Amino acid sequence: MFRKCLSRSPSNPSVHAPAFAALGDPTRLRLVARLCGGEPQSISQLTAGSRVTRQAITKHLRVLEKAKLVRRSRVGRECRYEFNPQPVAEVREYLDYISMQWDQALARLKLFVER
Repeated sequence: MFRKCLSRSPSNPSVHAPAFAALGDPTRLRLVARLCGGEPQSISQLTAGSRVTRQAITKHLRVLEKAKLVRRSRVGRECRYEFNPQPVAEVREYLDYISMQWDQALARLKLFVER
């Protein structure tokens, strides 16, 4: 299960830094949540019902795109954005690996204390 993760993540955790940084902002997190619905959305659709300006949404989408969390495609004159789950799956794999390390460390500590 962790074979892919073991080959990349522990030796170079900075691979996941852009995704963590991008998801650390509440506005970007809300954008990702809206895009998780499945259908690609335009900036107008993503701005609807929000106090955030189109320019701000565009800047946030660029950060998400740079982190590969969203993909952009053109439909006529309009750009549409869709969620890319791959980086999130890789981050989850990395967190599972770190969790496994902590579980093993705590199990060793428990054995040590119970002796």
